[in-house]
Amino acid sequence: MELRKFVAPEIISGYQASLLVGRYLKHFASRCPMVVTDQNLVQYDWFTQIMESIREAVDDVILYTEVTVNPKDYEAMKGAEIFLSKNCDLIIAIGGGSPMDCAKCISIVSTNGGHILDYEGVDVINLPGPPLICIPTTAGTSADVSQFAIINDVEQQLKKTIISKKVVPDLALIDPVPLMTKDRYLTACTGIDALTHAIEAYVSNAQSPITDVHALEAIKLVHENLIEACSAKRSIETMYKMMIASLSAGLAFSNASLGAVHALAHSLGGRLNLAHGECNSILLDRVIDINYTSATKRYDTIAQIFGIDINQGRTKEALIQYIQNIRKTLNIHDQIIVSDIDIHEEAREMLLQDLVEGAINDPCMVTNPKQLSEAEVRYIYEQIL
Repeated sequence: MELRKFVAPEIISGYQASLLVGRYLKHFASRCPMVVTDQNLVQYDWFTQIMESIREAVDDVILYTEVTVNPKDYEAMKGAEIFLSKNCDLIIAIGGGSPMDCAKCISIVSTNGGHILDYEGVDVINLPGPPLICIPTTAGTSADVSQFAIINDVEQQLKKTIISKKVVPDLALIDPVPLMTKDRYLTACTGIDALTHAIEAYVSNAQSPITDVHALEAIKLVHENLIEACSAKRSIETMYKMMIASLSAGLAFSNASLGAVHALAHSLGGRLNLAHGECNSILLDRVIDINYTSATKRYDTIAQIFGIDINQGRTKEALIQYIQNIRKTLNIHDQIIVSDIDIHEEAREMLLQDLVEGAINDPCMVTNPKQLSEAEVRYIYEQIL
């Protein structure tokens, strides 16, 4: 019965929900929105249709496509400069976690000023930004419903975490159509990202009965649909279920926070510019191995959803094996290959020290069910590098 809060945006889900964006622009009385997206997405028919819906509702639209994987601080700063110079009044993020996180950071700076890295931490933002509409095109990041924004500090080569209800989008349009155009490896990695969100939220020391409902539903949906979602036979119905899994996981972790998997992944991805979902996939089973005794009953509940008989003993081993089997089935790498540090041992040692420091100081580590030592964090990194 500890006090807990729960925040969420307005959510519209269903087939072609993204095409409602024009109607909502009129509700917000927007005349000149900025669309923040990935240059690779503009080729798709569904993107063209979304842009048509936007253009029909406004006087002008500014398209900002200078967003890369693991969005950089300077990309957010440039976006904010353009937003202000063009007198934009609303932001629409179309894409995966990178465009949505970058859009959140543009929103922060456009209203609060300063540099985006000034807002690292929890509840540092003073003023809410302009209205933000998110249209996710992957089923995994959940940035469309969360109070998290991740931005890469280029100088320090470290991902910085911003947590505030002021970055919770005003509207999330959850549409499975874009998922049908995603390649299988991206679908696999983002699916494991959603699973990681749900698992970490469920075992978080800040969980609540409300977040538990969403976390368990997400775990169940990923378990039942991820393999098919990555197959040539995937259907729009399967992809919709994956979108709901991502949505549910996002509502869970946005309010219960995350844990060591994300703390280690943020440090790893920021330092080596690796895809976030892939990092989570590689780290998940290793962190469960260390965390298990600190949240045994909760991990056992997860194991039961996966069809593991917890009465047979060795539940931890079976749970870890399940994660490893998924990774193998989906052809996701189980290690990070960095050839230059394999050759130079001194450089590898420096990298390990930087990674450990970054992970230990990450805000997600606070809600991990077990307080990990530097030696434990280092041990995990040594396993995967």
